[in-house]
Amino acid sequence: MRKFFQELKADLKFKSAGPGQKLSEPSRVPREKPKAEAAPKPRQGPTDEAQMAAAAALARMELRAKAKAPMSQEAVRNQVRKELMAEAAASDKRLSAEVKDLTCPDKDGAAALSVSGVYFICPLTGAVVRKDQKEKHLREAIQSYFSVDPVAASIMEIHTFNKDQKKVRAGVETIAKYLDNIYLHPEEEKYRKIKLQNKVFQERISCLEGIHRFFQAIGFETKTLPVPGQGKESKQTTEEYYILREEMLTKLEDLRDYKEQLLSSEPVRAQLDRQLSVFKPSPEAARFELPNDFYNLTVEEIKREQHLRTEAVEKASMLRTRAMREKEEQREMRKYNYTLLRVRFPDGYILQGTFYAWESLSVLYTFVREALRDDWLPFELLGPGGLKLTDENLAFNECGLVPAALLTLAWDAAVMADVQAAGEEPPASPLKPQLLSRVQTLS
Repeated sequence: MRKFFQELKADLKFKSAGPGQKLSEPSRVPREKPKAEAAPKPRQGPTDEAQMAAAAALARMELRAKAKAPMSQEAVRNQVRKELMAEAAASDKRLSAEVKDLTCPDKDGAAALSVSGVYFICPLTGAVVRKDQKEKHLREAIQSYFSVDPVAASIMEIHTFNKDQKKVRAGVETIAKYLDNIYLHPEEEKYRKIKLQNKVFQERISCLEGIHRFFQAIGFETKTLPVPGQGKESKQTTEEYYILREEMLTKLEDLRDYKEQLLSSEPVRAQLDRQLSVFKPSPEAARFELPNDFYNLTVEEIKREQHLRTEAVEKASMLRTRAMREKEEQREMRKYNYTLLRVRFPDGYILQGTFYAWESLSVLYTFVREALRDDWLPFELLGPGGLKLTDENLAFNECGLVPAALLTLAWDAAVMADVQAAGEEPPASPLKPQLLSRVQTLS
């Protein structure tokens, strides 16, 4: 048994020695065991140069694709809509800022404002009142004038407080015909009666504020008369009339004067107070902080305009034309009703005034000239950026001088050279002494 196991081991050892070989053959190199495969190294990302090359290749491929397949109309509309939406977003952002400015004023309040507000001068009393008190003050002034001249006060009331001037003109001309008939035919009783329920009277005259006070002031009185032509047995109805009093027949010339006064009168308008101010030279001359009075749009109007713009953009499917751009510019021009202008003189002093945005440059030239010690000296005004403002017929909002702007005054060089050649000493300041006596400091 032991011999059997020894032979078995020898046989296994012989087989494991590999294939046999002859003694005359060269010895073979023993076969090595296969090594385990090395773990793969992690792949590195592309270099910057490779990324740039790939991006350029993709761009070329996109250009070829676009050249082969042009954009469809739907794609063009989508692109335009995106551009309009972006523009509307920027516009809405500006409007939102304006709403915030109007609804959330600066904490510093009036102390940080360039001017405290917009003021007006009442032509009847000479009082200076704020913009929001103007209408109330005018009404009170006209009411108080009834005790002085009731005819003139009622005429002022008609022309001032009825905003539709076409209706005012139609009503006034109809009243003038009534008075003409009385003046030309004083013996005719029918012309001295005016039925209040008359259709023409109701549509043209009765709707106007101040009319009834006018008729009372010129000698008419209200009476209720029965309707003519009714039988005694039927129930009588009555109508109201204006009847001219008998004593006014001896004052027909007064009636004619009242008619002329009614036709020639104009609305009573409060005058804009320029709030003329003079400031010392200051680096803050170009900084403006305006109150809400300078904005023509209220908070509600700005919000409504923002909503309308959003709706318009959603419906838009074409590029803005020149007419559309001009319409947008006109809307921006109407946004401001007033403008605060400063004129800086060569010596650095600053003249400031408040103006309507639609007033012309000639008004500003007159304003500056009236403030000069020597108003004959020729000068020109330069707008922001040094632009010469030579066309005095242009409005401030057409020149971009709203809602505020700093301008520069430049003397005529030839005239100033002649003044110096004559040996005359120029004054220390070109402004009038009474203005310099109340000079202020810009804060």
